[in-house]
Amino acid sequence: PVQTYVLEHDDGVIYDAIRRELEREGQVLYLYNKVEDIDLLAGRLQRDFPDARVTYAHGQMEREELEEIWQMLVRGELDILVCTTIIETGVDLPQANTLIIENADRMGLGQLHQIRGRVGRSPRQAYAYFTFRPGKALSEVATKRLSAIREFAEFGAGFQIALRDLEIRGAGNLLGAQQHGHIESVGYDLYVKLLAEAVLEEQGKSEPARVECTVDIKVDAHIPTDYITVDAQRMEMYKKISLITASEDGEDVLDELIDRYGTPPRAVERLVTVASVRAMAERFGITRIGVRAGYLVFTLGSSELAVWAEVMEEHGALLLRAGQTPSVSARIGARDDALDLALSVLKVYERVEKNIKERESEHAEKS
Repeated sequence: PVQTYVLEHDDGVIYDAIRRELEREGQVLYLYNKVEDIDLLAGRLQRDFPDARVTYAHGQMEREELEEIWQMLVRGELDILVCTTIIETGVDLPQANTLIIENADRMGLGQLHQIRGRVGRSPRQAYAYFTFRPGKALSEVATKRLSAIREFAEFGAGFQIALRDLEIRGAGNLLGAQQHGHIESVGYDLYVKLLAEAVLEEQGKSEPARVECTVDIKVDAHIPTDYITVDAQRMEMYKKISLITASEDGEDVLDELIDRYGTPPRAVERLVTVASVRAMAERFGITRIGVRAGYLVFTLGSSELAVWAEVMEEHGALLLRAGQTPSVSARIGARDDALDLALSVLKVYERVEKNIKERESEHAEKS
């Protein structure tokens, strides 16, 4: 099994690991998923390990150049390869027995397990170092992923990894043999929705009314075909974006896009932002967000006016219009982006709502 470490990135620890691998005449795979400055990292490693043969590889290089690098690696003519996730599949390198991944918290659990499989293919003890930026506060999901990849390091751990990944994503225990046929027929997401409705029906309850929000802001928001070239994969990502229910989901989708396809263009980032804005607005009871006569208008359905009162005090430049259909307006300045302005207002609402609930909870405890 690959000896696996999860830690804050520390050059001292990483350099010691590289030095030990070079001393036993092995190869090091250093995964660095930023194409724009991957050459600088390779240059720094070459400077700090002058006797080592170092190069870099990424998916934007010419095919012939990549093939030559792989051949050099297989022939043992390279000691350190700095690369992106292009090593995820199809590379068998028995001499490579130390793996280092920067920003491992930005990668999926299955992907981390797949990449770890690039080392440990010989009788030698292999080592994998999954690192994250020093001082970074990891999200709960990222913490669970890294804990799982450290916990399941033995041979044949793929199944346990898959189960833990489902658990982290919130799939629960719905994938039993009895449900398999239904899931295969209608798809997992629709199956879960139908199952939830059936459970509520058996309990004599009705599904709570869901507020739907229309985001009517002109913005270039789509997935270009030159970013995700395969139609099926592009539709898969559209589906994942449509299922965003919280701002954290949007961050996870962006992380997956970066992991799989590289830095997304602005049109893709805007698409994820639109989905996040819609999800937050629906959670807060807002039925429409649109632009009217230089103002960004939030049409309030079941949204709490008491919360908006505090939002207006904190955010400023907001105008509440009462009436049969109340609304809140924000002037769009010359340098303002309407979508970013909507997101900033909603984040203030989210923070204020949380503070109010905490105050109410403290008051209830004191009473």
